[in-house]
Amino acid sequence: MRTEPEILSPDETSFLVRQRVARLATADAGGNPHAIPVCFAYTPGAVYIALDEKPKGVPPTQLKRVRNIVENPGVALIADRYDEDWSLLAYVMVRGRAELVEPDIEEHASAVRLLRGKYHQYERMRIEENPVIAIRPERVVSWGALDEPDARPQVLDTVRGRRSVRRYVDKEVSPDLVDKVLEAARWAPSPHGRQPWRFAVITGRQTKERLADAMGEEWRSNLEMDGQDTEIVEKRLEGSRRRLLDAPVLVLLCLYLEDLDEYPDAERQESEITMAVQSLGAAAQNALLAAYDLGLDAGWMCAPLFCPKEVTEALELDPTLVPHALLTLGYAEGDPPKRRSRKPLEELIILRA
Repeated sequence: MRTEPEILSPDETSFLVRQRVARLATADAGGNPHAIPVCFAYTPGAVYIALDEKPKGVPPTQLKRVRNIVENPGVALIADRYDEDWSLLAYVMVRGRAELVEPDIEEHASAVRLLRGKYHQYERMRIEENPVIAIRPERVVSWGALDEPDARPQVLDTVRGRRSVRRYVDKEVSPDLVDKVLEAARWAPSPHGRQPWRFAVITGRQTKERLADAMGEEWRSNLEMDGQDTEIVEKRLEGSRRRLLDAPVLVLLCLYLEDLDEYPDAERQESEITMAVQSLGAAAQNALLAAYDLGLDAGWMCAPLFCPKEVTEALELDPTLVPHALLTLGYAEGDPPKRRSRKPLEELIILRA
């Protein structure tokens, strides 16, 4: 067991962020306990819990957990994993002081974005109209196999649960996990089974810096050509550079066209290349879903597509490779601040015949 004031370790952070439900324990002024399962989102320095719509229409301020927090702000939140294999048991318990963040405070909007980013169900709930519970961690206790992946979710749960992550904790990703992610990518469908893609795995600091420098200079030229202000250009470049350097693992996805079928006419040859690009997207999606399934977090960066020559030269790759995208792999620093909304299914289906 480990106890540490105020801050979660990388192992504790990645475990907590991964969990979909936790138990919130509060007590009234007399010390009478009350515990309830809650959905939550974590960002360094705070755990947020929504006060969502209730079937009975009870005002949020009358909920027992809220009344307890007003009387006694000392709370505990515990996220745990149970498995019949007891070597996989684990939990993280966060103790701290809770408060209500009202809708007219800037922090409230950030908390709502975090919660909606983690739970798609909140997109259709008016949680922005109610206060949000904020827990300020003061003490953390953890135990068990925090590093082990959770029980395998259903496919649709994996698809919906996967998020694009920009910030990672300083925690190494084992080469074995990276290989498992790429093994999933290897099984993506491809034209004639030719697998027209190759992967470059980048973990060294110097290699990341070399790549970031090469991509940054080209991107700077593009942004300046677009007429963006110098301050905005520098801010965007710094954000992109940080994403590359802070991610424990970068996986460069390259298109490789040397093994494709060849046709005498340009139209069919162009279609062959299009199929190769489509299959590279399938390989990337396989990798992203596998990463989430294995307990990792990931992000997708398309920047190499805009400067393939610079990327190839920086990494000294074979010129027959065409860099298309970067996947970042690691353990999320906290719940990502937002998830892009999806159109309703009926808007996407154009024919049912």
